[in-house]
Amino acid sequence: MCRKVTYIHAKTFYFASRFIPLDKRNACYAVYAFCRYVDDLVDVAMEQGNVTREDAVRLVSQWKADLDSVYARSLTTIPDATERSAILLAWDDTLTRFHIPRGLPDELIEGVLMDTSITRFDSFDDLWTYCYKVASVVGLMTSEIFGYSCKAALPRAVDLGIAMQLTNIIRDVGEDAQRGRIYLPLEDLDRYDVSEDDILSRRFTPNVRALIRSYVERAHEYYEAAEPGIAMLSSDSRITVLLMSRNYRRIVRVVESMDYNVFLRRASTSMYEKILAIPSAYLESRRMPRVHS
Repeated sequence: MCRKVTYIHAKTFYFASRFIPLDKRNACYAVYAFCRYVDDLVDVAMEQGNVTREDAVRLVSQWKADLDSVYARSLTTIPDATERSAILLAWDDTLTRFHIPRGLPDELIEGVLMDTSITRFDSFDDLWTYCYKVASVVGLMTSEIFGYSCKAALPRAVDLGIAMQLTNIIRDVGEDAQRGRIYLPLEDLDRYDVSEDDILSRRFTPNVRALIRSYVERAHEYYEAAEPGIAMLSSDSRITVLLMSRNYRRIVRVVESMDYNVFLRRASTSMYEKILAIPSAYLESRRMPRVHS
C-alpha cells in the first residue's frame, strides 16, 4: 500500500527509488506514505472544507500517539486494512531495520500543521523553517535509510530539502494563488515591488519576473550546497539521490526556459527526460570517491 501511495503521488521519487536495494526501497515508501497521509489529513481535508483546524490537530495528535507506540515497540496488531494501519505496520517494520530519530516525524507534522494557520510568510527565515520541516526532515529521515559515512552528510540533506521545496514553491506559484496562498515571503515581494494582488491575479510583470528569477537562483544555490553530501552516502544509494536532485533541478530549468513566467503552465519534466538522466547519474555515482568521517 505504501508503494502504491508513492507511485500515485510522487512519481519522481518512486522512479528514483527503483535503484536502491529492496529493504531501503520499502522503508522509503513507508516514510513517503506517512508524509503524504499526514499532509492529506490536514491540507486536502481542509481545502474540501470538511475538517477544521481543531479536527486536524486532533487527528495528527492521534498520529503522534500511534508513532509513540511504534517507537516503543508496543504496536499491537491492527485488524483493519486501512491505509493508516498499513503505514503504521510499515513503519514498525522500517524501525527494525533503520534508526529514524523520533523527533523527525514530529517535526514533519508540525510543518504540515503550519498550512492550517499560515497563508503568508514575512521573511525568508520563516519560509526556511517551513521548508525544513516539510522537506528537509524527509531528507534527514531517508538519509538514515540510505546510509552515510559521516555526519557532514546531514546538513547537505537539509540543503537538498530546501532546494526541492523551493522548487515546489516556484513551480506552484500560480496554483497556490488560486487557493489564496502566497509562499514567497512578503519581505521579498516588497523588495521587488510586487503586490500580493499581482500574485493572486496572476499578473506577470517585469517585477514578478525578477522576483521569480531571484528564487530560481536561490534554489540553484541550495542544490549546489547539497551536492557534496551525495558522495557521503552509501554507494548503493547515491544514484537515487542524484536522480532526485537532477530531476527536480530540471524543473527549475524549465521555469528558466519559460522566462520565469510561472503563470503560463505548470513546469514539469517528462518520463522520457527522467529516463535520459539515468546513464549520466549512474556514471557520476560510480566515479564518486567514498567520503569517510
